[in-house]
Amino acid sequence: MVEEVVVIGSGPAGLTAAIYLARELLNPLVITGDFGGQPTLTEIIENYPGFPNGVAGAELVERMKKQAERFGARFLNDKVTKVDFSKTPFQIFVGNELIEAKSVIIATGSKPRLLGVEGESKFFGRGVSTCATCDAPLFANKIVAVVGGGDTAVQDALILTKFAKKVYLIHRRNELRASKVEQQKLFANQKIEVIWDSVVEKIIGDKKVEKIQVKNLKTNETKEIACDGLFLAIGEIPNSEIFTEIEKDEAGYIKTTEEVKTNIKGVFAAGDVVDRRYRQVITACASGAKAALEAISFLKESGAAGI
Repeated sequence: MVEEVVVIGSGPAGLTAAIYLARELLNPLVITGDFGGQPTLTEIIENYPGFPNGVAGAELVERMKKQAERFGARFLNDKVTKVDFSKTPFQIFVGNELIEAKSVIIATGSKPRLLGVEGESKFFGRGVSTCATCDAPLFANKIVAVVGGGDTAVQDALILTKFAKKVYLIHRRNELRASKVEQQKLFANQKIEVIWDSVVEKIIGDKKVEKIQVKNLKTNETKEIACDGLFLAIGEIPNSEIFTEIEKDEAGYIKTTEEVKTNIKGVFAAGDVVDRRYRQVITACASGAKAALEAISFLKESGAAGI
């Protein structure tokens, strides 16, 4: 059996694509990977429309899955290990199992670049965050720290000052990589204190983050800083390694035209594996919808059954 369309990935982009495809009676197969993607690591999402009191990330993606299943989407809880897009039908391998498809939507997302220090995984979602836009309101009148030195780190620090009473920006060098305009905003904000030439070595707490251990790379001096949250802004890694035939940029993000079309006709990409700028649940959903609509158009042009 050749699938009409296979969705690789089950974050907001993949699940939204599955909903649109299923409503066209295409019975899409979704190969989940790590189900739900990054939203499952977020305790509560307060900026997704329709949830005035916020919604747990895991609950949101589970609702999306049930909605897709209601219209006929099927889910394979496994990971894609290899693909061959050099011929049609496209070949997708899950271990030793071969799945063939007329069209494919890649929605494998990205993963945050982490510090790899003690306490990081323990407190992820309990003080450790990779999304200031998502989680800043949770830290009203609290003390937080941001790690990084680029535009994202500076912007995150500035966003956090709208809620937190104190923000530390910790950077391993003695100058920032952020644009001069962003730096001017940062240095003008009295809530922000920059800790230069330093790295976080350890995250400490009981049930949530309580303090961090910071080391100065020039003096080797270590100190502990009391804080309620630690935001990582040191980059993202797109989950695109297995797609060797797909054109990507220098950072590994999939290149697209008309927002979701890859260099291979019939293969589309959506969500954070494409988006290196916004990386929000709602923008991933929109991207997934666009990819599904393009896949539907492609299948119609190809004369697929039932389209």
